[in-house]
Amino acid sequence: MRGVSLPLVLVLGLALAACAPALRKPAVLPPATRGAGAAAAARLLADADAAFGRRPDPAAVRRAEALYREAAQADPGAVEGPYGAARAVIWLAEHERSAAERARLATSAVELGQLCEARAPEEARCAYALALGLGIQARERRSTAAEGLKLMVERLRRAAARDPALDEAGPERVLALLLLRAPGWPLGPGDPEAGLAEAKKAASRAPEFPPNLLALAEALAANGDPAAGRAAAGRALALAERRAAAGEPDAPEWVVEARRLLAAPAQAPDAREPRSESSSAGRNIG
Repeated sequence: MRGVSLPLVLVLGLALAACAPALRKPAVLPPATRGAGAAAAARLLADADAAFGRRPDPAAVRRAEALYREAAQADPGAVEGPYGAARAVIWLAEHERSAAERARLATSAVELGQLCEARAPEEARCAYALALGLGIQARERRSTAAEGLKLMVERLRRAAARDPALDEAGPERVLALLLLRAPGWPLGPGDPEAGLAEAKKAASRAPEFPPNLLALAEALAANGDPAAGRAAAGRALALAERRAAAGEPDAPEWVVEARRLLAAPAQAPDAREPRSESSSAGRNIG
């Protein structure tokens, strides 16, 4: 899902006393209203990709979501439609100001991830999309976080094992930031050292992709090496600025994140402020 703001929520000051299930039976898509079949779906997907490429225009992304959903209806056995719709919904959720609308979008993202998995249980993209949806849902509906974060780790590891190159090492990048930002045991899966290991994997797989270096920068700083973290952020900034100049629609947000990391004062890992932003995860889902 190229260009998606990933939902790394994940410093939820988790009050887990009230728990709600993270998964639910996904809504069934209605029958196709236009042409059906793989050829019709391919045309819809092409139009959807073009609309999604007009980020950061939210109207274009909403149009893309609708077209991806139509493609999913036109070809009920394929994953490209639900996967594309999930990426559009996640982008919208990460750029939405209304808490009520973000909550609605979070539910939709999880349902689309489940629909994708129902169609192709072994598909890495579906595990990845569901993980991202669960992350947004955990942020917007914290009662789902206890189960949701466990499922998120499981799906990210599954996606990384099945397709390590997906979204420029997206599963490992997202897992790194989850481990860095989530609460530690017993409230959550947080583990800064494990987060650094995952960030290094992502940066090794796709070293020219700015969000991987941003994740590495955060991980290094969280593990007591702010100088190395600033160096990684500097490399990310240079790459992001180059991509912004070339017209990459999400690169301006990477530039902002790199500059934030470069401007942040050096802190010991236990002095970091909780954050729920997602920009250093990368604006991509495969």
